[in-house]
Amino acid sequence: MINRLLQAAGAAALLLSTPASAALSRAEQKMTTTVDAEQQRTIGMLERWVDQNSGTMNKAGVVAVRDMVAPEFKQLGFTTEWIDMAAADRAGHLVARHAGSKTGKRLLLIAHLDTVFEPDSPFQRWERQGEQAKGPGSGDDKGGIAVIVAALRAMQAAGTLKNANVTVFMTGDEEDAGSPIALARRDLIAEGKKADVALDFEDLSVEDGKDMGVIARRSAGSWTLTVTGKSAHSSGVFAPGVGYGAIYELARILDQFRRELPEDKLTYNVGLVGGGQTARLDEGKIRIEATGKTNIVAATAVARGDLRAISQEQIDRVQGKMRAIVAQSLPQTSAEISFDPDYYPPMAPTEGNRALLAELNGVNRDMGLAAMGELDPSKRGAGDISFVAADVDGLVGLGPASSGSHTASEAVDIPSIFKQAKRAAILMSRLSAQRR
Repeated sequence: MINRLLQAAGAAALLLSTPASAALSRAEQKMTTTVDAEQQRTIGMLERWVDQNSGTMNKAGVVAVRDMVAPEFKQLGFTTEWIDMAAADRAGHLVARHAGSKTGKRLLLIAHLDTVFEPDSPFQRWERQGEQAKGPGSGDDKGGIAVIVAALRAMQAAGTLKNANVTVFMTGDEEDAGSPIALARRDLIAEGKKADVALDFEDLSVEDGKDMGVIARRSAGSWTLTVTGKSAHSSGVFAPGVGYGAIYELARILDQFRRELPEDKLTYNVGLVGGGQTARLDEGKIRIEATGKTNIVAATAVARGDLRAISQEQIDRVQGKMRAIVAQSLPQTSAEISFDPDYYPPMAPTEGNRALLAELNGVNRDMGLAAMGELDPSKRGAGDISFVAADVDGLVGLGPASSGSHTASEAVDIPSIFKQAKRAAILMSRLSAQRR
């Protein structure tokens, strides 16, 4: 009896110690072991990419990264295409396609080749610091492309890539989109219309130490407010024939924006202001040259800002409110507001996106990882997936965890590269096996 009890206890202990990966299929377990076996290969590949500058306006650098990345996909049986974007004053986009089963879901993976760091930046090289590695694009978004390659290689080793329909679209200007944006994102939008699922491989969102799922991103657009007033001696300011001048009117409008526009998930920043006897925006709309004197009522004033919203309906409504506020001119002033036509649209939270997060949480469960909650969209910036969000369900943040994005402190969390590659490989294999 004692021996039987000991055997039973031993069996129970063995059951409790069985790794969570036992919930994975044999092919999925093969994917996880492949990712782990190729860790050094993946890091070496990422280091080479990071050491090649590919600031958005360094077009030759973006092409150089393309030439490093494209062979990785060709080795996996993908065909590659380079879409030149000289007409939008950008390098171009790399597209890799893998044709599999005609019945399985078509996956669109989104990433980008460029970084915010141009050749004149002092931040240029990969630097390993334990389980962190600093470097331009180490997380955003060369780290994301490394996750894609590692995941696809794991799928190939497990035999699940063979029948998968996968298109990888890597823009060359995500950090500073070309103009007109309709041209710069034309081909990405077209791919979105053909896909069943879109997966964005920018950085994993982590909040309070917990990995988060991202099913929505806000828009990003700019506006310009131009105000005119009656130039006169300052002793007459506020008088009926002189009025309040352009700067008071500008202040009235901006303060009314502050007080009357607030809505959930909406922000409207003012980033640039100038006014006086003259005020002129430069061609790039990032500088104002102004002149004036304290004893002259300001004749003109200009402000530039951005508007970020969770849906097109919210954008339209808020823009209408802004126009109405602008129209309520103080005496002897007039104002107009314009909204830049080139903007990143919103990725609204949809039930289809939530269903994809549920699929990912099924992967998390079977890997023994915690479920991922929904990240508040206001905590994440705009991105390329938004251009396809109206046509296809999507998830954001399948790249590695990183910190210091867009600064000289950018660093990738190296272990997260492998965790994300395993998640992505299993998720993509399961989605690819589903009928369209």
